[in-house]
Amino acid sequence: MNFTSYRAGLFATSLLIIVLLFLRCTDNQQQKTKGTLPQAGNNKINRGATSANAAPLKATPKTIATTTANLAPTAVADAATIMARKQVPVLCYHQIRNWTARDSKRAKDYIVPEAAFRAQLKMLADSGYQTILPEQLTAYLTTGAPLPAKPIMLTFDDTDLDQYTIAAPEMKKYGFKGVFFIMTVSLGRPRYMTRAQVKELAEAGHVIGSHTWDHQNVKKLKEKDWLTQIDKPTQQLEAITGQPVKYFAYPFGLWNAEAIPELKKRGFVGAFQLSTKRDPQEPLFTIRRTIASGYWSPRSLHNSIIDRFN
Repeated sequence: MNFTSYRAGLFATSLLIIVLLFLRCTDNQQQKTKGTLPQAGNNKINRGATSANAAPLKATPKTIATTTANLAPTAVADAATIMARKQVPVLCYHQIRNWTARDSKRAKDYIVPEAAFRAQLKMLADSGYQTILPEQLTAYLTTGAPLPAKPIMLTFDDTDLDQYTIAAPEMKKYGFKGVFFIMTVSLGRPRYMTRAQVKELAEAGHVIGSHTWDHQNVKKLKEKDWLTQIDKPTQQLEAITGQPVKYFAYPFGLWNAEAIPELKKRGFVGAFQLSTKRDPQEPLFTIRRTIASGYWSPRSLHNSIIDRFN
């Protein structure tokens, strides 16, 4: 073999090696991109597919963290924190009717004449007060949940018929809601509400609470009395309204420390007294109210709200 032939052979070998390397690189590139091109028959690439075959988008770690934080339970405040929060005014009404010659001076504190009641509600509305219900109050006390700028709660004790015929329609004019604490022994009796009327109040967005069977002082209840005074009335009210009964009003506003665990184990989450001091260990079960007196003018009521709950 002469030199010229040797060069030609070397050139041909080199060229063959280059061609083989090129073909190998091309094959590797095709393997990497395989499966990313549209399938046969598709004439466009899916941008943000919505079909059932489209792969779901994966949430980023930031999205997951945000979602988890939103689902985390809110911490419940301790008793000291609840006691430190500003109190919400809670008014307590009994009878709403005009006075008669037989009404004693003391009784008139509990009997608000019809015109006076209407004037009181108008004053509340004109002053910017907005009614709240017990769940809003307990959420505020336990978690700091926001309330309206001027919250107030209207409560009604003893099942009197005029609460249905006078109070409820008057509250409706202003978009107010209230809490009706029912004494179940009185249901269907003359001058008291019927079961159907209690149900109607619940369906209208008012809250129905318990006020015992026949207005017994809880400080005097014995073990067996809780069945008669609390358990059976609660079951009856829940059957009437189809809603859980979670709030209680102490008859006469009287309570003691022994009554609170009895209420708790029966599923109550809050209880209302009158104007005595709250229990610093159990503020949710000694929520204060003030009786709206039949002697008060709208201005007197306004001043009482400020004086007694600030």
